[in-house]
Amino acid sequence: MSTTPTEGSDRPSYGYSGGAANMARNMPIPVNSELVVWLLVWLILVLIWLFDDDIGSGEFGTWTVALTFGYLISRGIAKASRVNE
Repeated sequence: MSTTPTEGSDRPSYGYSGGAANMARNMPIPVNSELVVWLLVWLILVLIWLFDDDIGSGEFGTWTVALTFGYLISRGIAKASRVNE
């Protein structure tokens, strides 16, 4: 005796399968190790700026810009290494 297939089991899912569970799995992780290192170094810069009288807000801003520039360059290099041609 043959069984009748359940409704919708033979149809392919055209791009949608799973809902929120698949969306969470495909989302990028917002915190990566490079961001954690950036935050730690920036917090060290904040502490040095707060406790050292020789370093002003101009130098703190310059070091923050340099640190952020290095972080963005490292993210660009990391993403460029994953490009498929």
